[in-house]
Amino acid sequence: MIWNEIENSRREDIEKIQLSRLKDTVERVYSLTPFYKEKFDEMNLKPEDIISLEDVRKLPFTTKKDLRAHYPFGLFTVPMSEVVRIHSSSGTTGKPTVVGYTKSDMDIWDEVMARVFTMAGATADDIVHNGYGYGLFTGGLGFHNGAEKVGATIVPASGGMTDRQLMLMKDFGATILAATPTFSLHMAEVAKKAGTNYLKDYKLKAGVFGAEPTSKGLKKEVSEAWGIDYHEVYGLSEIIGPGVACSCKESDLLHVFEDHFLFEIIDSKTGEIVPDGQRGELVITSLTKQALPLLRYRTGDITSITKEPCKCGRTMLRMESIVGRADDMLIISGVNVYPSQIEHVIANTEGVTLNYQIIADKKGHLDKLEILVEVSDDIMSDNLGEMQKIQKNIQSALLNNLYINAKVKLVEPRSIERSVGKAVRIIDKRKENE
Repeated sequence: MIWNEIENSRREDIEKIQLSRLKDTVERVYSLTPFYKEKFDEMNLKPEDIISLEDVRKLPFTTKKDLRAHYPFGLFTVPMSEVVRIHSSSGTTGKPTVVGYTKSDMDIWDEVMARVFTMAGATADDIVHNGYGYGLFTGGLGFHNGAEKVGATIVPASGGMTDRQLMLMKDFGATILAATPTFSLHMAEVAKKAGTNYLKDYKLKAGVFGAEPTSKGLKKEVSEAWGIDYHEVYGLSEIIGPGVACSCKESDLLHVFEDHFLFEIIDSKTGEIVPDGQRGELVITSLTKQALPLLRYRTGDITSITKEPCKCGRTMLRMESIVGRADDMLIISGVNVYPSQIEHVIANTEGVTLNYQIIADKKGHLDKLEILVEVSDDIMSDNLGEMQKIQKNIQSALLNNLYINAKVKLVEPRSIERSVGKAVRIIDKRKENE
């Protein structure tokens, strides 16, 4: 099913829409945002200089630091009387990034999320269990409104309270689950522990998962744990929230809703565009946002893109799952490592689960890496020989594939603390001990 026929438009028609909207956005920010006008003037750039999509490269980058520097509403292009919703990030590394929405922005957000749910097969006959948190984060309300847009019944369960969530999913007959993949896997563990035939108690057919980088192994584990189709959603609050892209049933790649978002992939160090298919940092320009339009926003997310059409019939750009972030990349003794690369190794190891934690520390002046990995329920922890074999396999795979020496510690099932939101994968103690 396709929600909007624009999703399978010809490439030239998509690019025509993008160029028209890009010009409008550039004119809007130049005339209404002192920050951007100053940037343009410094670069001796005028809105009329943007005459092709390639000219997006002439525009200045925007960063999270810029949003925080103009906290809270300094980059808004509308008066507060036109802002109907405010969301923000957690602000754990400084001032929160604040985003605003006009009525038009909310309509567009609902539209792209309706496309997401349609990819997952949702109709008015479905019941969506929403396990994302409600509040200043965009997740809960973004999924909520999208489900309502397609006419589905929405259960606003929010995060946490695993037993209660499972009860609601079972009693209400939820057919689609919306939650982070790690929390979804945790719920499956709890449900399985409560009954051997737990899947018979639930009616789930599909899930829409996002908010954290995910390996193929984790996707497969979540899909098999619940016996459902896995649909990955990508988004970020600075651009709109969830709903920037989503995967369909035909591919793991995510369809980008290009009529609203212009994508570039750059080399994080040089800022230069890299060819399609090559990994780099994702940069997004919002094309239809009214309250907070952003030019060339550096997401920090590492991915690649392709214009190859999908078997599902959609013709818009596709992106691979985020493989890591430019700012959560670990440098261990000079080697660059992303958590998703370590997760890939763990996913291909028998006898362990994808519940793990990476601890970076220092021994003297040298980096050291310890990885805690939960063993499967069917592994006997008192079988020292088997445990040592698993441990050796993971350590060897990390050395052979990622060129890192890491201490692997196998721990009991469910001993690593679970998160109701994004999983806490990395604990970097090196700065603490400097």
